[in-house]
Amino acid sequence: MKLIVLDRDGVINEDSDEYIKSVDEWVPIAGSMDAIARLNRGGYRVVVATNQSGISRGMFDLETLSAMHKKMHELASVAGAHIEGIFFCPHGPDDKCGCRKPKPGLFQEIQARTGFDLDGVPCVGDSLRDLQAGASMGCAPFLVKSGKGKKTFDKNKEELPAGTLVFDNLAAVAEHLVPDDPFANNR
Repeated sequence: MKLIVLDRDGVINEDSDEYIKSVDEWVPIAGSMDAIARLNRGGYRVVVATNQSGISRGMFDLETLSAMHKKMHELASVAGAHIEGIFFCPHGPDDKCGCRKPKPGLFQEIQARTGFDLDGVPCVGDSLRDLQAGASMGCAPFLVKSGKGKKTFDKNKEELPAGTLVFDNLAAVAEHLVPDDPFANNR
C-alpha cells in the first residue's frame, strides 16, 4: 500500500474566499470523488490534511465540520472511494500552533498515526502553504490549478518547492499516478 495526502478545499471540494461554513456550501469538485476511487484502486491510502481556521474565527463549529466531513465520506463511498483519515488544524493564523500549514504538524501527526515515512509520499494542494508543509516532511509536491491553484501558480511559481508537479485538478493527478486503471477507461 501507498499513501497520498490531499488538501481539502480547492482540491476535493470547491473553495471560497468566504470559507466553506456549512454542509450546503461543501460541494465536491467535478471528478474529485472518482479521482479518489482511482487512487484507491491504484493501491493508495488517502488521507486529508486541511487548515480549518473558520473554527477559531467563529464561522462554524466542530459539529458543522464533522457534518461536512460526513458528507465527504458519504459522497466518496457512492463513488467507490475511501478516505482513511482527516487531519485538521482548527487554529487561526495568529494562534502560534504547530499544525497550521505551512507548519508540519498535521504531516507529523499523519506520519505518527499511519506509520508511513512521508519521504516521497505525494502531497496534493492548491496553495503554496499546502506544498511547503508536505515538502518539509519529504513529501512529493503536486499543485492542482483548481481552487486557488491557478492563482498560486501564477503568483508563486518561483517559490514552489523543488520538483513540484502541476496538474489541472485531482482527476489529472490520479490519472498520472494510476495511469493503467481499466475501470476508469470503461466509464
